[in-house]
Amino acid sequence: VQLQASGGGSVQAGGSLRLSCAASGPASGRTFSNNAMNWFRQAPGKEREIVASISWNGGSTYYEDSVKGRFTISRDRVKNMVYLQMNSLKPEDTAVYYCAANRKAAGWDLIGTWGQETLVTVSS
Repeated sequence: VQLQASGGGSVQAGGSLRLSCAASGPASGRTFSNNAMNWFRQAPGKEREIVASISWNGGSTYYEDSVKGRFTISRDRVKNMVYLQMNSLKPEDTAVYYCAANRKAAGWDLIGTWGQETLVTVSS
């Protein structure tokens, strides 16, 4: 299974971006459909942190405190896609973003597959 993230770019503070993550490869459908999907980010000089998580069926979501009310995670189990809509972006959102598949139906404690990075840069 491979995860390909896209949608990053450079925006001014207050702007919006939509990140996408596509699952492909053998067993991608089963892996994607049954497992929680997550977005992480890593800013320069900082540790990687969880940003948002969505359970296998979309029934449960989690957001890191700093993005609550601004970011929305969603998934399309038919298309094997997960999205992160980011609104009201702030300079502190600048980071490399990763999507990742957990090996459980919910959470991010047993990541099995990491996607490629996509860079988000927010200027003030």
